[in-house]
Amino acid sequence: MITRKPRAIGYAMAAILLAAGLALGGCSKAGEVYNDAPIAAKDDTSAEVYSMPDGFSNVASKCDRHGHRIFVAYHGDSPYGSIAVIDDPACTK
Repeated sequence: MITRKPRAIGYAMAAILLAAGLALGGCSKAGEVYNDAPIAAKDDTSAEVYSMPDGFSNVASKCDRHGHRIFVAYHGDSPYGSIAVIDDPACTK
């Protein structure tokens, strides 16, 4: 006759090991170095900001030093935005 007690203990041990593995796996991300692409140059110069009337998106634009103008539209602290890149002769290379 097979008793249920050893099977229950086995399931409990498996659950504990699984939970411990998930907990340790989640913590390992904290020590990882970000796998971002290398940065050759960074442009922190200011952008032109266009403020629209209330209820409309705000837009910022700036040149990228390669003959393009980048437009970014956003609305307050919302988690979304839009980006557009166009050729602009006013943006010197």
